[in-house]
Order: sequence, then C-alpha cells, then structure tokens
Amino acid sequence: MAGKGAAPGTAVLLVTANVGSLFDDPENLQKNWLREFYQVVHTHKPHFMALHCQEFGGKNYEASMSHVDKFVKELLSSDAMKEYNRARVYLDENFKSQEHFTALGSFYFLHESLKNIYQFDFKAKKYKKVTGKEIYSDTLESTPMLEKEKFPQDYFPECKWSRKGFVRTRWCVADCAFDLVNIHLFHDASNLVAWETSPSVYSGIRHKALGYVLDRIIDQRFENVSYFVFGDFNFRLDSKSVVETLCTKATMQTVRAADTNEVVKLIFRESDNDRKVMLQLEKKLFDYFNQEVFRDNNGTALLEFDKELSVFKDRLYELDISFPPSYPYSEDAGQGRRYMNTRCPAWCDRVLMSPSARELILKHANTVISAFKTLTVYCTLGNGMCSCPRGRLCKAWWTRRSLFP
Repeated sequence: MAGKGAAPGTAVLLVTANVGSLFDDPENLQKNWLREFYQVVHTHKPHFMALHCQEFGGKNYEASMSHVDKFVKELLSSDAMKEYNRARVYLDENFKSQEHFTALGSFYFLHESLKNIYQFDFKAKKYKKVTGKEIYSDTLESTPMLEKEKFPQDYFPECKWSRKGFVRTRWCVADCAFDLVNIHLFHDASNLVAWETSPSVYSGIRHKALGYVLDRIIDQRFENVSYFVFGDFNFRLDSKSVVETLCTKATMQTVRAADTNEVVKLIFRESDNDRKVMLQLEKKLFDYFNQEVFRDNNGTALLEFDKELSVFKDRLYELDISFPPSYPYSEDAGQGRRYMNTRCPAWCDRVLMSPSARELILKHANTVISAFKTLTVYCTLGNGMCSCPRGRLCKAWWTRRSLFP
C-alpha cells in the first residue's frame, strides 16, 4: 500500500505454492500455513493478489477433498482478508475425471481500494467487470473465464494418472491487460534415470510441456498480452553435473538387483577418510551427507546447475533467485528447514514472465512503492523452525510491485 508521498500505483503480489501436504495433514499444517500467508499479505499489502496452488486437495485427493471447503471458506472470510471485497476462486476438484483432472487451484483477491478491474471471458472474447466473490469448481472445462488443459498422457507415460497441466486467466487493471498462468510440470520419476544423462530425459519432457503452454498463450485465437507463468515447474538441477561436482574425489559403488541385474543403488565414498559415504542414490533416495551445501548463501554455488530455463531464454525471464532451493523440504512441521532425502534439492517453484511483462516492470522501475524482488520469508514460530509444509510458503516467490500507474 502506498504511504504518504509515495507514487500512486497498484501493488501486485504473485504467490505460488504446492499445497498437497496441507490436505494430507490438515490439523497440523493448515493453521500454520494460513497464519504465515496472512502475515505475508499484511507485510506487503497488495491491491491485486494471485495465489496459484498445485496438488490442491492433496495427493490422496479422494480422501482429503473434504478438507477443501474449510480451507477456501477460511481464506475468503478471515479477518486478515476482510479488505479484499472481491475474489475469484477456480478449483479443479473433478478427480473422478482422470482425463481432465489437474488438481490446480487459482485464487485471485482484489482490494477494496482497487477500482474497475476486469476479467476476460474467453468464450465471449470480451472483458467483464469483477464484482463480488465467486467460486468455481468441479468441471472447470465449462467455465468461460479461464482456459484449462491437462497435458496429454503420452507426454509422461511413466505416470499412469499424471495430474500435470495449466490454468490460464486474463485480467485488465488500469487499461493494462495480462495473463496469469498456473502451471504444474512433470517431476523426476527416478533419481537413477535423471543421473544417467545431461540434461536428463525428464528435463526434455518438461521443456516439451512448457513449450506447449507458451505456444497456446501466444496463438492466434486471442490478442497477445503480457503474461506471468508461475507454479511448480519441477525444474531440477542437472543431476549428473551436481553429483560429479559434489563427489569429485569419491569412488562409486554400483549395487544391482540379484534377480534382474538392474542398478538399484549407487554409493559414493571418499577415496580416503576411512571410505566415508558421501552420497547414496536410489530411485527415490538422494542422501547427501552435508545438507548445508544447499542452504549456504541461499545455495548460490549450485545455481550454475539450474539450467532448464535456459532453453526459453528469449521467451521467459525471471528475477535473480535469492532463496535456497524450494524443494523437497521436510513435511514434518518440526523440521521445516530440513530437506527430505528423496531428491536433490532444486528450485522447482518459480515466477516467470514474458518479454513484454519484463518491459512493463522496467518501465515503472522509478515509480515503485516497493522494489520488485523475490523475498525469502522465514517463519518465526516456536523455535524458529519453519512449520509450513515442505517450506513451500516460506520459500516461494513473493512478488510485490507497483506495476500499473
């Protein structure tokens, strides 16, 4: 919010969070997560806020979807959000339709001081003024105010019922139109497979899916506008390069299954120092002996291995990363700053923008209320350990900028 003497403008907050754990363990995690979310809203005081959620309803959505209504009602009616008198909520809850289900949830909140906000109707091809609070769920395919697609099954055949896809909405604020895209790309199915080649086969799958989304955004069906794509991209560090760097002076032991001779484990030991184990690698195990290397100086030394976005260097931009890898933080509320030893830590959660969106930001660089930047928001609960699931809320990108004059 602008203070006295500040330049007028619309403060925009973009948030992305994989919230699956909130619904798998709602009693222990939801309250803490919401408290941290409200604190961020209070700190940045945005006029327009977008919250993009992935795995909404939880991984075991058939059992945990019952917790969704309570979560949504709390967000819309809480005292912390009382100044946001208009909202749009889009929830893909139709888990029985495996052909279309994406488990994406998109929340948009408009502050009472913000006037004349419009949302695009993709069917009528015109903007409609946003009033009141509305929730759309179940079959979003019939909702004209968005575009939703699930990626074709053959993109990622290893996952029988993949929920990966994207949801796109379009907005107009102060005569400036822009798209907001909630996205969830494919994960690494096996650490061993990811380690085999550089770049990994999974990296190629994500490139294909993201390229498909970008092509859809700029096709000829609608006028092209600036766009922001933010969500869980599942971008990973170049596994082969990371392992070779972390274990430069180590020797590798290969463990094979007795019946199939398939490689099931790699063990990297120091050449001296009593052959100390440095790293153990399995399909779903990445157990490195010193986690601090991923947190020291916000993991800056590892950014050289964050290469997946380089394929789109002329189509997508992002701000400098100033927080440690956002995945895979512990799902234990008492160990929120520790990584699970299932995957190599990586910056999976990103806020990306089109060239024109970047120009929009630079255009107003001298009239901002608060510098456009990424923030690492650490929890201060209890003993100082983050109590949010997987550290998602704390390490996501909080983007606040006076974008529109």
